[in-house]
Amino acid sequence: MNKHRVLIIGVGSIGERHLRCFGLTDRADLSLCEINPELRNTIVRRYDIKTSFESVDEALLSEPDVAVVCVPAHLHVPIATNIAARGIHVLCEKPMGVSLDGVDELIETVNQHGITAAVAYVMRCYALYVAFKAVIDSGRFGKPVNLIHVSGQNFPFYRPAYRATYYADHGTGGGAIQDSITHYINLGEWFVGPVDKLAADAAHLMVKGVDVEDTVHVMTRQGDVLGCYSHNQHQMPNESTYTVMCEGGTLRAEFHNSRWMWQTRPDEPWHVEEIESLERDDHFVAQAHMFLDAVEDKGAVRCTLAEGCQTLRVNLAALNTAQQHTWQIIEH
Repeated sequence: MNKHRVLIIGVGSIGERHLRCFGLTDRADLSLCEINPELRNTIVRRYDIKTSFESVDEALLSEPDVAVVCVPAHLHVPIATNIAARGIHVLCEKPMGVSLDGVDELIETVNQHGITAAVAYVMRCYALYVAFKAVIDSGRFGKPVNLIHVSGQNFPFYRPAYRATYYADHGTGGGAIQDSITHYINLGEWFVGPVDKLAADAAHLMVKGVDVEDTVHVMTRQGDVLGCYSHNQHQMPNESTYTVMCEGGTLRAEFHNSRWMWQTRPDEPWHVEEIESLERDDHFVAQAHMFLDAVEDKGAVRCTLAEGCQTLRVNLAALNTAQQHTWQIIEH
């Protein structure tokens, strides 16, 4: 089997994970691009990478088949557009950007060159959520009418370098809206349809050393479905739960327990469907396989540019309304 020439652009924490996981597919000859020489040399040695570059333009002259964009979010669209204009397939990390500037040009360029392009919302590759979507789509429990998502984790514990990364600034994709809850809203849109309108509140409450929000609440309308998303980056347990109320029953997915459940009567217990618990890298390996399958016309990408753009619009709307604090005041 001929391997794809895969270029990883940016090898911070997420770029390193993509590098490692594309390598684990055994379908990729890897190269990397990183402007930080110390980091570049560290990753080259760690993974025995034969070819590395310090600039994107230099890297693209090597004519890779696939490029994975893992730089801060404000650079996603211009770099992805440059890649697409050269006829190179592109997988872009989430969020798609920090504004809508250049997005239409990127999509047009991708269409003109007929390449494969996707946004790396990796949770769409999690086996639990794939199973959960399948049962929603099956109609077994009727039409969804309400979705509630609740999640949180201790961000400083899992990402101790956050103060020195893109996370500390909204302009580079930081804060809980663009960095975290975007995953869960994108997944909710996959489950029940795109967000049409929303209201949001967000604040910096606990995470030290930054000013961006670490706690978010978003209420949505997604067609006929009412949605509610709650996420924080300071609680002790690492938990994520979706509850979807359908016309004929209630479904729940608990990622931290690797299971989904269903109930069709108020006087019955939950019926539990266990899903094999996987390591985090396994999901990224699955995503890499799916993208390479799409490049080979053997399948579809899991999150299209149009879907990534839709979630970007939600991110921007949530940031805007949370900053405006358009409250209805209750007089006491």
